[in-house]
Amino acid sequence: MNKTAAKEWLTKAWHHLSTAQLLFQLEHYTDIIAIEVHYSVEITLKAFLAYDNSKIFKTHDLIDVYKHIKCYINFDDAELSILEQISEYHIGESYPSSNRNLPPLQEIKDVLEFAEELFDRVCAILNVDKTEIIKR
Repeated sequence: MNKTAAKEWLTKAWHHLSTAQLLFQLEHYTDIIAIEVHYSVEITLKAFLAYDNSKIFKTHDLIDVYKHIKCYINFDDAELSILEQISEYHIGESYPSSNRNLPPLQEIKDVLEFAEELFDRVCAILNVDKTEIIKR
């Protein structure tokens, strides 16, 4: 097991998560917050692969990532639905679209809360002290 590698991934995930939190507090554009939430969740989940010294799959599909880490964490149907929603942000919000409305503020608040809880949950599962990550 490679706790050092997991901490590196969690540190990067924290950078995205804390950026999303700040942007949300500033009432910034919700499409940009959505992208930061997506990267935070993706990298948080991939910390399990780093911990296990497994191949880090080059995918942004969170359900696909989840298939590779089920031995570490389980999600119920509601959580899987949120993962699917966050996965859609990667394409839907990363590129310009003339017909796309910004994600609603309440939706962003909900997925941001999910991302925060997930980060804490993964730190606990991997026995990583969150305060060590936040200090970096």
